[in-house]
Amino acid sequence: EVQLQASGGGLVQIGGSLRLACSASGFSFDEYNVGWFRQAPGKEREGVSCINSRDGTTYYTESVSDRFTISSDNAKNTVFLQMNNLNPDDTGVYYCGLERGNCILMDYDYWGQGTLVTVSS
Repeated sequence: EVQLQASGGGLVQIGGSLRLACSASGFSFDEYNVGWFRQAPGKEREGVSCINSRDGTTYYTESVSDRFTISSDNAKNTVFLQMNNLNPDDTGVYYCGLERGNCILMDYDYWGQGTLVTVSS
């Protein structure tokens, strides 16, 4: 059974930083890429970042590309998202997910419980 657990969210001020972690199990990195999407109340979900499990290539939505960094420790089945210079537009519930494409579309097939990120003044 696929299980995904996101953690590390919290309340931060504008310009602050958070590091999210995703603990994943029940799948093979040979078959799935891992990444993040977010959703705020009243808004559609938005792909944030994805890392190719085979070669480490990373992808980001334009609004976070110069502020967020995704990384992975495949041996520990863990993926991280370092978020710097946060602004209120980054507020939302962040989910980690699996996708078996090429990461570009961030069309996630599985996801678990998200972690809430709130950015305020």
